[in-house]
Formats: sequence, C-alpha cells, structure tokens
Amino acid sequence: MNKKVTIYEVAKRAEVAISTVSRVLNGSENVSKVTKEKVEKAIDDLNFRPQVNARKLASKEPQMLAIAVPSFTTPYFNEVLKGVKDEIKKMDLDIIMYNTGSKDPEEAVQNFFDRGTADAVILLSIDVSDKVHKLIQATRTPAVLVNASHPSYDYFMLNDYKGGYLAGEHLVKQGFEELGMITSVVESRASLQRIQGFKDALKNYKMKIDQSLFKSGDSTKHGGFTEESGFEAIYKFDKQGKFPDAIFCSNDTQAVGAIYALSKLGMKVPDDVAIMGYDNIKLSKYLELTTIDQKMYTIGVQATKRLAEIIKKPGDELYQTTINPVLVKRGSTENKKAK
Repeated sequence: MNKKVTIYEVAKRAEVAISTVSRVLNGSENVSKVTKEKVEKAIDDLNFRPQVNARKLASKEPQMLAIAVPSFTTPYFNEVLKGVKDEIKKMDLDIIMYNTGSKDPEEAVQNFFDRGTADAVILLSIDVSDKVHKLIQATRTPAVLVNASHPSYDYFMLNDYKGGYLAGEHLVKQGFEELGMITSVVESRASLQRIQGFKDALKNYKMKIDQSLFKSGDSTKHGGFTEESGFEAIYKFDKQGKFPDAIFCSNDTQAVGAIYALSKLGMKVPDDVAIMGYDNIKLSKYLELTTIDQKMYTIGVQATKRLAEIIKKPGDELYQTTINPVLVKRGSTENKKAK
C-alpha cells in the first residue's frame, strides 16, 4: 500500500513508452489527444504523483535559487529578503538562504559555490572579487548583485554617497551647527561612502567639520551597524563632555541604540540632540526617526524578477542600475531652537 508508484508503471498501464509519459507530464504538444488521455487516465488510476525536482532535472530547468547574504538578523537585510520571498512565490523555484557572515564573505561564497547547490544566485552586499567572479563563471550560475557592482553582471547598486550627502544637507538646512556622526567600527564601501557624502555636504554648505564629533562604538558585531554600537558611541560623546547638536547615524539600528543611550543620560531627542538614521526600517516610523530610505523591499522584488528574466533568456543585455535613496523627514530632527 505504501509503495511509491513510478513512471514505469504509468507507462505500462497506458501501454506507451516512458518518454511519452514524460512528454505528457511536461506539457509537450508532441502527443496525440488519444495518447494523452490514456496517460492521464493511467496517472489517475494509479494515483501517480511525479516528483517536481525530477521533472526539472530531466528538462534541465533551474530549480534552486540561493540568496547569499552577510546576515539574516539585521533589519536592512530582512527587508530585502522579504521582497525576494514575496516575489519568489510567483516562480517555479525553491529558495535557500546562505549566511556568508561579514568577516570573510569571499571565502564563504567560495564554499557555497563549491557545494554546487544553486542554479541561480542573488549576492547581497557582497563585492565580487576576481576569485568570486571566476567561481561564478566556472559554474555558469546566473547571478544578480544587490548593493554591489561588477561589469559582467546585472546589478542594483545603492548610492550610499548620495544618502550621506542628503543627511548632511538636511541637518544643515534644519539649522543645526555642530554636526556629528556615528560611524561603523568596521570599514566598508557603504560606510565610507556615507561618511564622505555627509562630509562633502558640510563642506559645500561651509560648515565646520569637527572630527571629535565622529564616533563609533566598540562592538564589531555586524560591522558595527548595531544598537550596541550606537549606544556605546553616545557614551563616548558623554565621556568627552561634548555632544553635537545633531547626529547622523550610519543606519537606523545604530540610531535606536543612540536614542536609548541619550534617554539613560536624561537627554531628549530632538530637544537636546537631534538624531537621524539610514535605511528607513519599519521601527523608524514609530520612533519618529528622520532617515534615508533605500527602498530595500522594492530592490528585493526587482532583483528576483531580473533573475527570472535571466533564467528564461540567458545572454540578454545586462541590466545595471544605481538606486538613489530619498530623505524621509520626521520629528527626530526638528530644530525647535531655530524657530
């Protein structure tokens, strides 16, 4: 009773070749109506349930999409993954998520490709080095990059420099004079671009750049883009006895920690210190946190759609675009003193 019915038994019952059964299962038009009905009746009689993976393997169709990501726990990556997850429902693909970590993503990506488990991959915030490029080329794996760029691949690059510039420009226009920033303890392309954009905005508006007002926490978890890092940085400002009028945090998660630390010190946002974040995670709305929106969910959806197009039509012209962030103004950067 528990024996699994095979395609061979279906072929025997329908009195056709196994290849004919396979063509019916794959929706081929190269089967007569009479023969198709015989095979379908045999399938119903035997309660045959074909293995989806086996059919795909036989037809050489992609069946497994992988998302390689440095972390599953940060809100930024979660928003992108939500977009991928929602879009993947519309595709006949399974999905696996692979955590590369933030310390040595290149080695982790190499281990991932060595396993050969994915037919297509989205690389999220992972720079494609020469070694990674050779791995992708060797395995001929369709790939889309998010928050990274390479001339050989489709990518959705985030304009972190512009995001940093928008942050600096906004705080200047709000009338704040002593401007500071909470940076990440681990340097990355994204963090350096945000710092440079922020500083360039201050320079363009003839504002003084005081390096003592740029702090990072000590926590290296997730490269320092954490609540702990924001919390620790505020206490460094307190220790030196000098706070900025407004602080731009490298991401919203840092801003959450910074706001909590200020409350512990008896300081209010924005009355004593204005706080600004980056990413526009869901929580930022409920904290009235001014931030920079990177459109993470939308990027996840678009990257998945693009990968589906590549799978269907390999060799098409590359789609390479830069996503420009937008300012989301809320109460945390209101300057009551300037009114």
